Amino acid sequence: MVMKLPMPAFDSVQLVGDVVAERAGGVNAEFFKGIKKEWAIRVQQYIDSAGAPPTVSTWPGIKVRAKSFLNLYLSPAADSVQLPILKAMRQHELTVCPACGELGRPNTLDHYLPKGTYPHFCITPVNLFPMCDACQLAKGTKVGDAASPRFFLHPYFDAFVGEEVLRLEIRPPFDAPSFSLDIAAGLELEQEDLVRTHVRELDIERRYAAFFRSQHRRLLRLVSGMRASGQNVEQTLAIFKQGVADPSPNTWEHVFYAAVLASPSLVDYLANKPLPKYL
Repeated sequence: MVMKLPMPAFDSVQLVGDVVAERAGGVNAEFFKGIKKEWAIRVQQYIDSAGAPPTVSTWPGIKVRAKSFLNLYLSPAADSVQLPILKAMRQHELTVCPACGELGRPNTLDHYLPKGTYPHFCITPVNLFPMCDACQLAKGTKVGDAASPRFFLHPYFDAFVGEEVLRLEIRPPFDAPSFSLDIAAGLELEQEDLVRTHVRELDIERRYAAFFRSQHRRLLRLVSGMRASGQNVEQTLAIFKQGVADPSPNTWEHVFYAAVLASPSLVDYLANKPLPKYL
């Protein structure tokens, strides 16, 4: 449950030169001048490697000066070159979290590669994207482990997330169903593994459970009204599904309605069988 985002409208490599130039007369001028070339090379390496932790190296040589980088993000000056970029990236129009697909405006920027480990990417636009609080808490500073060197999907570089990546299965009894999340058909093995670790590390299946229960109760209420007014249940639900396909087929609502319509037995239950009285 993730969505593809367009690349930020800012040149991540050019920003390095702009930041260094801005510090030409400051107390850190020599430091930034000395690391300008390597910093730009590392940002380009990030872009070329699509931000993948196994191929984007840390920078031990700047560890003692990490605060000089972090202040660029945490305390940008009012006239700094990065402040309008950070503001623009926070002033988005997203209504779902691009990391999990839950409805609601994501109100924070996440560093795909954490700024504590990779301080030189703390203001790199391609390393920043909106994320909800629940995802950011679950993600923390994790990037991967020995078994899965890369835990998380990247909303800028993983183009395949523009299509459905998760499949919901709704199991009877349909008055109080259970569910499971699985990988959508058609993905490559490496993509499947990455989706699984992303879902696991962001605790999406557990978080989806509360939404699923409330959404199913809402579904029963909606269907009861459809039947009372003589609407075709399957056709009306198909319209609902189409209406929640934007901005991503991996939003929680779209995944739900896709699962409903993919189950002939559930559609038959909704259209023809007695519905529970606790609507």
